[in-house]
Amino acid sequence: MTTTLVIGANGQIGSALAQLLEQQGQTVRRATSRTPSQPGEVQLNLATGEGLAAALAGVDQLFLMTPPGYAQHHELLIPAIDAAQAAGVRKVVLLSAMGANADDNIPLRRAELHLERSGLAWNVIRPNWFMQNFHTFWLHGIQAQGQIFLPVGDAKGSFIDTRDIAAVAAKLLSSDDFVNAAHDLTGSETLDHTQVAALLTHAAGRPIGYTDIPEDALRQGLLGAGLPADYTEFLLVILGAFKAGYAERVTDAVQRILGRAPIRFEQYAQEFRTHWA
Repeated sequence: MTTTLVIGANGQIGSALAQLLEQQGQTVRRATSRTPSQPGEVQLNLATGEGLAAALAGVDQLFLMTPPGYAQHHELLIPAIDAAQAAGVRKVVLLSAMGANADDNIPLRRAELHLERSGLAWNVIRPNWFMQNFHTFWLHGIQAQGQIFLPVGDAKGSFIDTRDIAAVAAKLLSSDDFVNAAHDLTGSETLDHTQVAALLTHAAGRPIGYTDIPEDALRQGLLGAGLPADYTEFLLVILGAFKAGYAERVTDAVQRILGRAPIRFEQYAQEFRTHWA
């Protein structure tokens, strides 16, 4: 039986992925930064490497991602890739981000290249912006003031549901049909944030709008919320890329890998409407 270690197993993608792999009959080892409280959980601090060797012992496959809050992704990911290789792991699926391959000096790209050169079987998945951000990261403004506050102008994005990302990862971890390749994952439609707000309004049954704010206003808000300065600047850089139009591209990767169309934003909004209502 295949044993897969899932990093970020308590997150949006990792939790859905772990469930899908178990449904396929795999043994899933769930990595958590907290004290394990459930069978199959292992404690792991990817930032320090504490618990990494023990978590990888006897593992066949690894789903690897960086915890939120870290801008220098390669500093966490490259040691984990090396540890996986040393532990005899066969395959690694790395969660990256769309656009990470634009420059080989980008931290996520440095990790991608290290994995590609490792000799391990590998996949890199590069999703676009998550639909789920609207009921997590951007939720406070919607709940408190009925507004999405972001410095992205009228640019569009091909938002993707994290459940589709998990489903793609599960497919890559249960088949070698797409091995040793990177896949840019998007939804099937492009929306600007005014259109997103209209869909949230319809789903929630109350007015929700979008306000294009200055970059520095978001910077001060993120810093005030306790985000590290380097991670704040990382977020502003990728939001700047969104504003410049780099998130508008649509790919067929989800359809090609899963054999079905990606979840549409309208479906996401209806299913999660209680968060905004």
